[in-house]
Amino acid sequence: MTNSTYNGQCFCGTVKFKVSGTPEGMGYCHCESCRSWSASPVNGFTLWDPKHLEITDGEDHVGTYHKTENSYRKFCTNCGGHLMTVHPNMGLVDVFSAMLPELDFKPGLHVHYGEKSLSIPDGLPKFADLPAELGGSGAQLAD
Repeated sequence: MTNSTYNGQCFCGTVKFKVSGTPEGMGYCHCESCRSWSASPVNGFTLWDPKHLEITDGEDHVGTYHKTENSYRKFCTNCGGHLMTVHPNMGLVDVFSAMLPELDFKPGLHVHYGEKSLSIPDGLPKFADLPAELGGSGAQLAD
């Protein structure tokens, strides 16, 4: 993967942002919070160093909601469209894969597979919660 700049925006286009470089990781999250927030059985994520993220338009329309201190979910206050999730304890920001249409999404793992509502037998590592280096148990589950 080459270093590039990828542009994203909310549903109505009021909030625009870009990320540059390469993501720290990509994968699928199966936690109940992501499923509920995304209204989907699984959420594709791309993790970035926050210094590689820039809101280029509509910053005054970025709202934040946090159910827990682990995830600060960002959305457009105009249309309600999802943007990203800041994970302060990890020092990373999750830009949802669907928000970066030009990025070649290549997931490398599944996280919170212990909470899954949909099995995905794709041969990728399946973590019960998170890898140990991200603060989880590191325990893996079968495909």
